[in-house]
Amino acid sequence: MEEEKKVVLVTGSAKGGIGYEYCKAFAEQNCYVFASDLHSRLHEIVGLPPEKVESLELNVSSDESVTSGISTIIAKCGRIDIVVNNAGVGCTGPLAELRLEAIRKAWEINTLGQLRVVQQVVPHMAARRSGCIVNIGSVVGRVPTPWAGPYCFSKAAVHAMSHTLRVELRPFGVDVVLVVPGAIRSNLGLANVDRLGSETWRLYKDFGESIAERAKASQSGKATDAGMFARHVVKKVLTTKPPKQIVHGHMTGLFKLLEWSPLWVRDLFFSKRFKILRRV
Repeated sequence: MEEEKKVVLVTGSAKGGIGYEYCKAFAEQNCYVFASDLHSRLHEIVGLPPEKVESLELNVSSDESVTSGISTIIAKCGRIDIVVNNAGVGCTGPLAELRLEAIRKAWEINTLGQLRVVQQVVPHMAARRSGCIVNIGSVVGRVPTPWAGPYCFSKAAVHAMSHTLRVELRPFGVDVVLVVPGAIRSNLGLANVDRLGSETWRLYKDFGESIAERAKASQSGKATDAGMFARHVVKKVLTTKPPKQIVHGHMTGLFKLLEWSPLWVRDLFFSKRFKILRRV
């Protein structure tokens, strides 16, 4: 592999998602990209330039799969310069009724999945005193919303993890970038709505419409285009000194305001937004 060509691993790269757009954006910047996803979704990694992008089976919830994937890249290229921990799933519904199995899955993929990749790739980066880890958080990791508790707290943990890693990996020359997206148009909202079809609420049966609205809230007409968002992030990651955080996308300004607002203001805003004011 040419030394000047960055070797990049992107998790969660199926077409229709932001990961796919990260792959395109890195390829446009003359990087060699490993676009990874579950075995069942590898067929969705299509339309990317084969001379710059290679598909790779990688399940972030499996120790064996992550170890195998990282080893494959090292064996072929000798190094990994950048990792984008993009793989993630939504989990929509009231915390008091959501199945613990669904909550565990969100935590396993969104949080432990990122750390699992980090732990496998850091020894290789530390040995070279070079590398960049890009963890994907969310504005809801700072300001949690109703009906999406597991996703919110899984992303809040990613924020804490990234801030810790940034300091701990500094002696080894490894940069850590926390990406904080706002509302980005992708297939995540559609997947959230699909998952709701298998849920039946008891206490919250009268809030079904509001819960469904939250599932697709980030996919409104004003949501930031995934391709534009990915190009913005990639451009900053590839700078000589990447920023510690990249906050970008629709509604980031609103969530910044909510972050600094008194809790009663935040509670009132979300109660009105998701119709949780009335008593049942």
